Amino acid sequence: MKKVETIEEFYRRKFDWMPDNIRKEIGHFNVFKLEPLVEGKPTSIPYKRRDFYKIMLVIGNSKVHYADKVVEVQKQALSFSNPQIPYKWEHLDRIRSGVYCIFNQHFFHQFGNLNQYSLFQPGGTHIFELTDEQVNQVTVLYQRIFEEINSEYVHKYDVLRTIVLELIHFALKMQPSEKLDKQPINASQRIATLFLELLERQFPIDDNHKQVTLRSASDYAGQLHVHVNHLNRAVKEITQKTTTQLIAERVLQEARILLKHSNWTVAEIAYALGFTEPTHFNNFFKKHTQTSPLQFRKV
Repeated sequence: MKKVETIEEFYRRKFDWMPDNIRKEIGHFNVFKLEPLVEGKPTSIPYKRRDFYKIMLVIGNSKVHYADKVVEVQKQALSFSNPQIPYKWEHLDRIRSGVYCIFNQHFFHQFGNLNQYSLFQPGGTHIFELTDEQVNQVTVLYQRIFEEINSEYVHKYDVLRTIVLELIHFALKMQPSEKLDKQPINASQRIATLFLELLERQFPIDDNHKQVTLRSASDYAGQLHVHVNHLNRAVKEITQKTTTQLIAERVLQEARILLKHSNWTVAEIAYALGFTEPTHFNNFFKKHTQTSPLQFRKV
C-alpha cells in the first residue's frame, strides 16, 4: 500500500501548485469546484489514505471504494472522507459537477474532535445520496463557504468552521434517529468500546503501519488491563459476537482491502496481518469466504 497522501502532495497532484498558507500547526482549509474531466487524465483517483478531511458534493453517477466496501452514487451525494480510512473514486467521467472542501484536524483545534461524529468513524455512513431539494440546501452552504473564504473578514475562518459543522449535522440528521440516541454507558459497554477502538487502531495496514501487533483476545485484554474472561463477557454482552469473531472479521476486512488495492504478495499480506505462515492465512481466508486469496484477487 502506498503511504498516506499529505495535503501538500494533494496540491501537487491536483493543481501543480502549493498555497502559501499551509501551516499544519494552525490548520488549513480550502474549497474547490470539481473541474470537468480533462481528456487523457485518469478517471479514478489512487486508493489510499489522506492526512486531511474532505467533504464533497457530487452531481452525477460514480463509484466509491471505501475500506472494503463499494458504494455507487446513483444521481448525487454528499461524501465525508477522513484520515483513518483509505478510499478512491471511480468513473469520475460520469460526474457532471460538484464542489468540495478540504481541512485538517488542526483547523478544528480547540473546537472539538471531528472523530466523535459517526460519519468520520469506521463502520459509520460516509456517503449520503441526496434529493434535488437536499442538493439545493447543500449548494447554499457551499455558496456561503466561497463567499466567506473570499471575504476580508478577520474572523472568517471561525465562520467557515460553523458552516462545516452545518454540513456535518445536515448529514447526521439524515440518519435514523435511533442511531443518534445516546445510551447509558455501563461497565460492559465501556470495556467493549475500548476494545473496538483498540481493534480499529491496528488498521489500515500501509507503509506507515506494516503489521498487526494484537491478534488474540488475550492480547487485547493485556493492553486493556482486564482479565480475558472479563473482556469476552463484556464484548459478547454488548455486540452479541465473541471477541475472537470480531478480530477475525476485522482482519478479513483488511485482507480483502490489501488483496484488491495493494501489489503485495499473498505471503506479504499474510505476514502483515499477523499470520506466521501463508498457509495459515490461506486457510483462514478460505474458511470465511469459500475462496482462496489468489482467486479473490483475480475476481
